[in-house]
Amino acid sequence: MNSRVRSVETDEQSGPVQQCDVVILGSGLAGSVSALCLASQGVSVALVDAGQHPRFAIGESMTPQLIEWLQILRARFDVPELEHLFDVKATMKHIGPHHGRKQSFGFIRQVPGQEPDPREATMFVIPKILTEASHLFRQETDQYYFGVAAKYGCITRQNWRAVDLDFDDDGVTVTGQNGEIFRGKYLIDASGVRSPLAEKFGLREQPARFKHHSRSLFTHYIGIKPYDDVSHHPRSLRPPAPWHGGTLHHLIERGWFWIIPFDNIKGSTNQLCSVGLTFDERLYPKPKDMTPDEEFNHYLNMYPAVKRQFEGAHRVREWVSTDRLQYSSSKSVGYRWCLMSHAAGFIDPLFSRGLSNTFEVVYALVSRLVEALKDDDFSEERFEYVGELERGLLHYNDELVNSSFISFNHFRLWNAVFRVWAAFLTPGVLRLSRARLNYALDEDERHFRALEETAYPGLWWPESTETKQILEITAETCEKYEVGELSGDEAADIIFGMLNNSDLVNPVFGWKDPEDTRFVLPTTSMMAKFMYWANVKAPGEMRELGRTFLGGIVRAGIRGKKVL
Repeated sequence: MNSRVRSVETDEQSGPVQQCDVVILGSGLAGSVSALCLASQGVSVALVDAGQHPRFAIGESMTPQLIEWLQILRARFDVPELEHLFDVKATMKHIGPHHGRKQSFGFIRQVPGQEPDPREATMFVIPKILTEASHLFRQETDQYYFGVAAKYGCITRQNWRAVDLDFDDDGVTVTGQNGEIFRGKYLIDASGVRSPLAEKFGLREQPARFKHHSRSLFTHYIGIKPYDDVSHHPRSLRPPAPWHGGTLHHLIERGWFWIIPFDNIKGSTNQLCSVGLTFDERLYPKPKDMTPDEEFNHYLNMYPAVKRQFEGAHRVREWVSTDRLQYSSSKSVGYRWCLMSHAAGFIDPLFSRGLSNTFEVVYALVSRLVEALKDDDFSEERFEYVGELERGLLHYNDELVNSSFISFNHFRLWNAVFRVWAAFLTPGVLRLSRARLNYALDEDERHFRALEETAYPGLWWPESTETKQILEITAETCEKYEVGELSGDEAADIIFGMLNNSDLVNPVFGWKDPEDTRFVLPTTSMMAKFMYWANVKAPGEMRELGRTFLGGIVRAGIRGKKVL
């Protein structure tokens, strides 16, 4: 394999056919990171895009699980440029001073015409020992990694729209609107909702198979005030960390506003703020007689505390106003092709799962594709796990997000669902960290392959049957509340009861104390207590995870390896 595209054939009607190993449609982070990982392994790649950089994109909020997948990709494919996304300081230094800090996930319940109750709020602060994550200014990060892919030898095209995809037994021929032709052995479609591959094979399910429903309005604003400055809540009832330090979610009935600042860290020169409203289109049908400005302001005027954040602010871009966000595909892998991540389906931006899911799929696909190119074997069976993973990621996220939207109008129920999500984040990250630490010691890929030997691909702790059961019962309970079979308090009591009775739920952070611990800020001391619990007192599967993670840190430290 050669990392440069070769032009060796001629099509009599269209001119030279450029030969390569892999053609990738779409040069967002999914496409560009896939391209540079492949190119680092000697794979020749053509990376083409119907648009051009820089361009507006959302999906700005990072998570610890996302950081771990980036570290795994960096280690496995030897791509040091991925380190520039590991934490906000690295991003600011290497990519540019236009990014924000993702300190926390903050949630405040809003009621029309009323000031929010300070006791109806939750926050989870990301432990600093895991990462100091970023709010990514995507037009800058996406352009940067597109350039990195080009540096690694990928042939790149912008404003290049694929008008024809032709598959045969030996590969795929991709023709652009300008008549240029690429011939590859495999096609990755990372283009998103308007996937040419999904259209060619009729893969979109109508309607989407998911329970969840939402549509969205979003743009960038300038002049948004920190919620900490406009809140009327007494200091004693505020969280221990500032709302403006992370992603803020204003929860409304079956919907939420997002506030994602880029100016919340010293050194940022970006005064913009990502703003959006995502809500159930069945309860809030898209109006035909209002502009997006008029519609957004209509809802903004209903919530006085949210409105105060916008006083004196104005948008700097046109609105994006969507119809239903959810879409799904009947399959996402086939002979010599893959619908990657958002080309396969989408649920909702709640919980910032998009990029984490994307890079988990990037690893699963690229690691298989490198070997398939060596063996000249592109059978569907070889890539079967990728399809299972994409289906699982969408399914479990659908269960969680749909339950959350149902719960937004009843705080105790939301507080319960919030804990189902947050309580299992840490073990989900630890399993990835453990594999990475072990790989750092011996560079044996079996540590990463073991991450895929799971019963429930796509679940954030995919080895845990109890985690799956808790999520499923949570979804069933919320749906009973939705149709009136349970009251909000009855539904909340069922979920709280499950969490309190589960030995897997970490007692150190206060997940079993919903009344007194609405704001969770894991300090270094708390993380040490958590590791003691996980290694000594926790049940088998958690104890095994904690011990092997801690053992990896010790062994790596002894050998002088960088571990965190």
